[in-house]
Amino acid sequence: MTQTASADLITETGVMKRSHYSMIINGKRVDSRSGEVFDTYNPAKGEVLATVAKASEEDAEKAVQAAREAFDHGKWRKYPVGKRSRVLNEIAAIMRKRFKELVEVEVLNSGKSVGAAQVQINQSIEDFEFYAGAIVGHRGHVNNMPNGFFNYTHKEPVGVCAQIIPWNYPLMMAAWKIAPAIAAGCSVVVKPASLTPITALILNEICHEAGVPEGVVNTIPGSGSVIGDYLVTHKDVNKVAFTGSTPTGKDIMAKASSTLKRTTLELGGKSPNIVFADADMEAAVAGSLFGIYFNTGQSCEARSRMFVHEDIYDEFMEQFIEKTEKLQLGDPFDKGTHLGSIISRDQLEVIDGYVQSAKKEGATIATGGKEKKIEGFENGHWYEPTVITNVTPDMKAVREEIFGPVVVVEKFSDEKDAIKRANDTEYGLGSAIWTTNQARATRVAHQIEAGIVMVNCPFSAFPGTPFGGYKESGYGRELCVETLDLYMEDKSVLSYYGAKPLNPFGV
Repeated sequence: MTQTASADLITETGVMKRSHYSMIINGKRVDSRSGEVFDTYNPAKGEVLATVAKASEEDAEKAVQAAREAFDHGKWRKYPVGKRSRVLNEIAAIMRKRFKELVEVEVLNSGKSVGAAQVQINQSIEDFEFYAGAIVGHRGHVNNMPNGFFNYTHKEPVGVCAQIIPWNYPLMMAAWKIAPAIAAGCSVVVKPASLTPITALILNEICHEAGVPEGVVNTIPGSGSVIGDYLVTHKDVNKVAFTGSTPTGKDIMAKASSTLKRTTLELGGKSPNIVFADADMEAAVAGSLFGIYFNTGQSCEARSRMFVHEDIYDEFMEQFIEKTEKLQLGDPFDKGTHLGSIISRDQLEVIDGYVQSAKKEGATIATGGKEKKIEGFENGHWYEPTVITNVTPDMKAVREEIFGPVVVVEKFSDEKDAIKRANDTEYGLGSAIWTTNQARATRVAHQIEAGIVMVNCPFSAFPGTPFGGYKESGYGRELCVETLDLYMEDKSVLSYYGAKPLNPFGV
C-alpha cells in the first residue's frame, strides 16, 4: 500500500487535515462493508476530530482470514530472525522521522499533555527496537538425554493473534502488543479503542512502509462488544492479548475458553504508594505526585491509594496538597501543562461519581473534587486533581478503580500495618515504596502482592522490564523478553541415534 505523507495528516499547528480514517485489512485501506462510520473526538475541546470506518463482523472475518492466509502461506514467519529484526528497526526509524506528527495526533485524539505524549511515543519506538534485538537471541535449547537420544526445543510462532488496545495509551499499548507478536513471526488483528483509534491505524501504515508483508498486521476499529467478541471466539484466532478493565478481562477469558485460546490479560489496578517515616520527603512528594497524576490519572498502575506513616503524615500532606494545587491544566500542546483532559464526558462523570460517593461516606475532599472549566477549552472534559483524606478501607472510592486524577490517603503505624493495608485489594498491578532503609525496601517489596514494585522511583516501565499483575490485575507479562514466549510455541524434538535399533515390545 502507499503510505500517506505526514503533511497529509496534520499541519504544523496541530490541526488534522485527514478527516476520515479507513480500517486496514491485508495491506489496504478499506471502509466497512456496511458503510458505517463513527466520530472520534478531541476530548480537550469536545469536538469531532475525524470519522473512522466502523468494522462489522464481516470486516472482522476478512481481517482474520487475511491474517490466517499471511501466517499459513505467507513469508513473514519464514523470514530469518535477522530479517524480521531489520524490519522492526525500520519501523522504529520511520516512527522517529514522524515523531512530531505521532505526538500531535496522539494529543489531539486523547487529550493528554504533550509532555506525556512525547514520553509515550518515544517508548513506543523503543519497544520495536527492543524486540528487534530480543528476537535475535531468543531460541530453544538442547536438553540432557540418556545415551543415544537427542532432544532440542524449537520455538514457533503461535499463529493469528487478536490484540485489543485500550484508550489511555493508544500508540504505546499498540506497540507493546504488535512488536513482540510480529517479532515472533505471528500475524495480528488489532482492535483499537473506539475513542482513540487514529495512531494505531497510522502505525499499521508504518509497518507496511517498513516492509511488513500484507496481512501480517490488520487494524479494524469498531465496537468492542461486537468486534471484540467476534475475535475472541473465532476458531482461526490462536491468541488474544487484552489490556483493559477487569470485568471485561474476565468476560474475554470465559469466551476464549471455548476454543482454548491463549490469553494475556493486563487489567485494572488500585496500586498502593507507601511513604515511610524515613523517606526522602522531597523525592517522595514529587514521586507520589507523578504516580497518581501522570496521564491525568488514567493509567492502570496509577498509585491511587497512598499510605503515609503517621509520624510524617501532616508534613507530607501539607507539601503534597500544596504541590497538587500548583499543577497546571490547560492547552495540551502547552509544555507547561501537567494534566491533560479526561477522555470523555462519560468517564468524567464516573470519576466525579466516585468523589461524590466518598463525600457521602464521610471522607474529606482535601483539594479538587470537581469538574474544571478551561478557557478556550470550555467544551472539553477536565477534572481537578483531587486528594481525598479521612477515608476507610470499605469506601467505594478506596476499593474500586477510579481511573482519573484522584488519590485516597490513609495513615499507617508500622511496616506490618503498611503491608496489610497495601495488600487489602483484589488488584495487584503496581506499587511504590518510599524509604531510605534498603533492608526495609527489600522486605516490603517481597511482601507486596503486585507484579511491579517501584522503590524510590516514580516510573513503572521501560522496555525490558516485565509489566503485568497479580490477582485480578491479570496475568502474563508485557514489555520484556519473556513476552516473546507468550507469542510462541515450544516444540520438543526427540530423536534416537543409537547404532542398535530400538524394539520396545521385543517382538
